[in-house]
Amino acid sequence: MNNMEFILSKIDSNLENFTDRFPAEQSIEYVYPAKECVSWTEGFWTGMLWLAYEITKDEKYEKIATHHTDIFKYRIENRIATDTHDLGFLYTLSCVADYKITGSEIAKNTALNAADLLIERYKPVGEFIQAWGSLDDVNNYRLIIDCLLNLPLLYWATEVTGITKYKDIAARHLKTALSVVIRDDFTTHHTYFFDPVSGKPTKGVTAQGYSDTSCWARGQAWGIYGTALSYHYTKDETLIPIYKNLTQCFISRLPSDYIPYWDMVFTDGDEPRDTSAAAIAICGIFEMNKYINEPKYVEVADAMLTSLSENYTTKDMPYSNGILKDGMYAKPYGDKPECNIWGDYYYMEALMRKENRDWRIYW
Repeated sequence: MNNMEFILSKIDSNLENFTDRFPAEQSIEYVYPAKECVSWTEGFWTGMLWLAYEITKDEKYEKIATHHTDIFKYRIENRIATDTHDLGFLYTLSCVADYKITGSEIAKNTALNAADLLIERYKPVGEFIQAWGSLDDVNNYRLIIDCLLNLPLLYWATEVTGITKYKDIAARHLKTALSVVIRDDFTTHHTYFFDPVSGKPTKGVTAQGYSDTSCWARGQAWGIYGTALSYHYTKDETLIPIYKNLTQCFISRLPSDYIPYWDMVFTDGDEPRDTSAAAIAICGIFEMNKYINEPKYVEVADAMLTSLSENYTTKDMPYSNGILKDGMYAKPYGDKPECNIWGDYYYMEALMRKENRDWRIYW
């Protein structure tokens, strides 16, 4: 079977376990436990179901994905684990995708409720969306690079409502984030703190990378894809050199098989890889290739995608219910290489983009 057929076969085997519940953020011994909708990652599984539906037109995928809309609606209405900027990850791949594919007004309104909750996290003093935790906690007065993937929810909200406050906040956050997280050599910080009184940036640190001065691979990939998605909505020409520099930096640190180590301070040796970082970067390169002509980047993206397909799937692990192995969640916290659900999603999206260049993105 080809790569997409393999993914669909894994999805099919997971449908019974992951209808009312969701795969955990990462597998344990390459098997995802089932969990409730209480984390930042549940949207990725629903996004995979929508991709499966678009590929096959089989209503079994649509049925479960629209059932998930009800779960996400309940979550946002009852404020269950919503004290986070990751509302974009959650509601773009579930409810926005549902609305784009089916026209569901329930999905649309649920996603707009999520956008309203997301902009509550905007800090005018510093001009950024706070990443984690209570909005009253001065120790959490910071942004993280991952939030670039939450901004499309806000751009979309302005598109469907005509209300500019959503995209205005997205634009302010984008400007602030790119001004602080990118170093002079175009490596990136994971997270950046601000003074809650003056709003001035104070320090860049890492939560999941090797060190505060290293370059966490997934963070660099978030930068690539996040910049491409903001360009998709804004066509801001100043984003093009930023995207190119982030991408060139990422490419320059890839090992011989094109799959990055978990932190890009490593370019060889026995450190774990992070296949999810490769999948995210591929999607970003394919997205930006719609607007600028950089064949060398696409060539590397194709090489990364080939390497993932040939060397890093669970095709030789029939007991696994995941798809992409050697994903690294947070090595500083003791995590080991596993499947992670966002890696599975972005790998599937990358294949979708490769096979169908006219695919209408959910972001």
